[in-house]
Amino acid sequence: MLNENHALIFDFPEFKQDIVDLTHKDEAFKNLSKQYHLLDYEIRQLEVAGSPTDDEHMHQLKVNRANMKDDLFHQLQAHKNESVA
Repeated sequence: MLNENHALIFDFPEFKQDIVDLTHKDEAFKNLSKQYHLLDYEIRQLEVAGSPTDDEHMHQLKVNRANMKDDLFHQLQAHKNESVA
């Protein structure tokens, strides 16, 4: 879907408090989250503009976003598990 916002808070609402906690307490999470959101914004802007880039470049951007999201998700899961323990 074009221009779909993949903000962590939208895609992982069950981790809302964990996202807030890690953003304030973990500099590495904060930095990766910021990079993720900037990349997501870049992809959405390219989609709205009719993808003024080649398919391979757009694909690579989306792969990078998915990899970052996966890393962030694992950090969120670990944080939740630590909070429960």
